[in-house]
Amino acid sequence: MDVLRDATELTVTEAAQRGVARLVADAERGTDLVVTRRHRPVAAVVGIRRLNELEQAAADLRDLALVLVRAATDTGRRTPIDDVLSAFGRTRESLAALSDEDE
Repeated sequence: MDVLRDATELTVTEAAQRGVARLVADAERGTDLVVTRRHRPVAAVVGIRRLNELEQAAADLRDLALVLVRAATDTGRRTPIDDVLSAFGRTRESLAALSDEDE
């Protein structure tokens, strides 16, 4: 597991013997735990700070992927706002004339 490369591994039996309270205490102290069954990872126990870090890293990677896709597919062509409005049968003036109830 690359994301939890420094994690402490323990079997399901070992995790059960430790008990939930000790697993949670370890995670709170910053120890990532990977629970295995038949030598295969089946669960992970991480503290909330670590979970937040992982979620932020995932969000950053999604943003990076979007930037890369946009950079690779950008033709440089830009569409003026008036052309977009016209395609929908609107003008700047018609939008400005809308009341809050019309929106």
